[in-house]
Amino acid sequence: MAQSSIQLGRIGIWTRQLEDQPATKAQEAARELEELGYGALWFGEAFGREVLCNSGLLLAATKRRVIATGIANIYARDAMAMASGQKTLAEAYPNRFLLGLGVSHIPLVEQLRGHRYEKPVATMRAYLDAMDGAPYSAFPPATKAPRVLAALGPKMLELSGERADGAHPYNVNPEHTAEARKILGPQPYLCPEQAVVLETDPQKARAIGRAFLALYLTLPNYTNNFLRYGFDEGDFKDGGSNKLIDAIIAWGDLDAIRARIGEHHSAGADHVCIQVLTADPKGLPLREWRELAVLTK
Repeated sequence: MAQSSIQLGRIGIWTRQLEDQPATKAQEAARELEELGYGALWFGEAFGREVLCNSGLLLAATKRRVIATGIANIYARDAMAMASGQKTLAEAYPNRFLLGLGVSHIPLVEQLRGHRYEKPVATMRAYLDAMDGAPYSAFPPATKAPRVLAALGPKMLELSGERADGAHPYNVNPEHTAEARKILGPQPYLCPEQAVVLETDPQKARAIGRAFLALYLTLPNYTNNFLRYGFDEGDFKDGGSNKLIDAIIAWGDLDAIRARIGEHHSAGADHVCIQVLTADPKGLPLREWRELAVLTK
């Protein structure tokens, strides 16, 4: 599918920290991120705010920037509900809502939600079929509402190019971005997430990175992808090897962060959404967001 008329800009923010703030404070932060020049604001869906409601809160608080889900869990609502929610927001906020869809992970689907986790690609394909066939009798959006898929492996990346407007890979390095662009082809969006730590002390930076990666190293979707890109089981021990941390987490000064983002763009990314990590995972990284905003210029 070709890219839609939605304008993401070169750099956006991916954050879960807004979940730990009252809605009014989250809206204030979203407004500041817009004023700082970030092209899009991305957030996920796990144990907190329902993702479509949250999108509405943040769209209402901002005027120009894209609000993107990274991702909306397809096991959290049926395909008709997802399609209706997407179209509602797309009509109310033209060219400002990007629906990112994903299959999530076995523990979050089976233990948390009580569903059976099925084969990811086949399940996503069937879900997209159901979304495309869902009736919608309300006033429609003026243009087709865009969607991207959370994609790591080659088959989900292929589906992202065939049945969506692109892909939103998470916890990936520029090598993955280059391979993803080859699979997607030139037209679909490629919007990788890149975790960053504005810290020049290697020990401190890697400690923050390990705290962040700890959960993901328990999830096969991510560890299998790391294995595809040259890492081995030893890299997953003790919170992650330096090799793994340095590949997945960009740390250092502003120039180091700029260089990593540039590697993704050179590898074929249209838009890189940076996720700022700090020693306080629940605190709003306002200082870092403000410092990194120079990269949007």
